[in-house]
Amino acid sequence: MAKKSRKEHEAVGKKLQNLAQVVVKAARFRRDPNIEIPTRALSNSIYDEKRKIIMLGDAKQTRSFFNLSQAKKFMQTMLIASGCNDLNDQGKTTSIRDLFYHCKHTIEGTKENTFDEQSESDPIIEDLEVAIGSLREELGLFAENKGSMVGAMTIVDDGDTIDLRRMGSGGWSVPSIVEKDVIQFKKHETQFILLIEKAAIWKRFNEDRYWEKHKCLILHGGGQPPRGVRRLIYRLHNELKLPVYVLTDNDPWGYYIYSVVKQGSINLAFESARMAVPKARFIGMSSFDVQRFNISHSVTIALKDEDKSRAREIMNYPWFKEKEEWQKEIEQMLKSGVKMELESLSSKDFSFITETYLPEKMKRKLWLD
Repeated sequence: MAKKSRKEHEAVGKKLQNLAQVVVKAARFRRDPNIEIPTRALSNSIYDEKRKIIMLGDAKQTRSFFNLSQAKKFMQTMLIASGCNDLNDQGKTTSIRDLFYHCKHTIEGTKENTFDEQSESDPIIEDLEVAIGSLREELGLFAENKGSMVGAMTIVDDGDTIDLRRMGSGGWSVPSIVEKDVIQFKKHETQFILLIEKAAIWKRFNEDRYWEKHKCLILHGGGQPPRGVRRLIYRLHNELKLPVYVLTDNDPWGYYIYSVVKQGSINLAFESARMAVPKARFIGMSSFDVQRFNISHSVTIALKDEDKSRAREIMNYPWFKEKEEWQKEIEQMLKSGVKMELESLSSKDFSFITETYLPEKMKRKLWLD
């Protein structure tokens, strides 16, 4: 991985050292060492009407060493911070899985492990992010690659020049860390970005060379797009001024994927300002597409009770509640009692989605904002 600049390296190091100094100072004065961590919960998430994104509120929780119910998490937080400090000092990066093992050991004189499962360390990493105001990627931590991209653009990835027009059937694997010191955008003829929910549908678009005919970038995140994919879309949108379109199934999950791309998520509200794209448009399957494109009812799927409940919940999201077109869309889904997958369009023709469906929707501006 490309190394952080000296300025970034020093800034991260200072934040980690400041955290340690708070604990050291408390110990020297024989006070209970504690850490303040912003609360990552629905109750502390705020929809910013002006910026149109979900933001983290001001509520904080105190993690104390002398509190028996908090002592283990306090210890785990300091271990993770120490591991990140080691990474920063050495100018290296590592996976969140690798950091888990780096910090996992049996406490001397006991049978107690610092960590038993990675499910314990992952939330601690997120706690550390919000506690010191540095993202996981800035701390040198990455997750497994998830997502692929091809299109009319040349990029530089960790010093290597890559032509996204010549990436074959698999595409360029989107890394977890996509910051400017790692990924740079070079020559391109791209006019827009198309985020596709599923890898299988993305493969159809790639095989049919949709990106070449329509001068765009196509990428997927394997369902709910991971942080790397969302951050990359944010950078492409803001740095190159490229419009973003999201293509998903016609179901509540598809609506939620779009919602996360557009407004951010509650769990990662502290990252919304660097990941959410409020101007993203929903070009996914609509409940009105059965009539528009003469889709057979035989390829629709009956809504389950959980689908109906989720749909009503989404209708009440502030960013959907205020939009008449979205209310009509979800009401139509509930009224029809069915949902549809993008694959259902293959009932007309394997390439119907790339040659007719999406080009017509784009031409007629049949998207939701």
